[in-house]
Amino acid sequence: MEPPADHSSARVRLREPVPGELGWIVSRHGALYAAEYGWNQEFEGLVAGVVARFAEDHDPYLERVWIAELDGEPAGSVMCVREDGQAGAARLRLLLVEPKARGHGVGALLVDTVVSFARSVGYRELVLWTNDVLESARSLYQRAGFTLVAERPHRSYGVALTGQDWRLPLQEHPPR
Repeated sequence: MEPPADHSSARVRLREPVPGELGWIVSRHGALYAAEYGWNQEFEGLVAGVVARFAEDHDPYLERVWIAELDGEPAGSVMCVREDGQAGAARLRLLLVEPKARGHGVGALLVDTVVSFARSVGYRELVLWTNDVLESARSLYQRAGFTLVAERPHRSYGVALTGQDWRLPLQEHPPR
């Protein structure tokens, strides 16, 4: 599936990951979140588990990973996976935009692509979980139409955080 046309740029493009890039997603999440938020390896372990489950068993019709390139170099990523226990729901996971790519529309392109994909395969809603300190990501989610539905304080990744659940209704009928 092609990304939405309204964000096209000669410098930015989305594609499927090539061998080794699922590991890149894990590595970059671990390094960036440690540097920017002081999160420990517990977070990298969470990301590794999400990526491993996808790599081992996913439905290519209903679940995808995208790598964003800026000037030919990996600059971000995002996943769309089925939501366990909720028929017709998908989950946006592991949005990442490299610092050098911020301000180039990469994040909006990744989020909009997940929303477009989820609609195109018939999901009735898209959900996500994030933390309140991720202000730029939360802004992207709000612009895409997501609504904050719950907040809970927790201690994870070596720091005190407030987790947030977000929801975007897409359509009435679940995917095939």
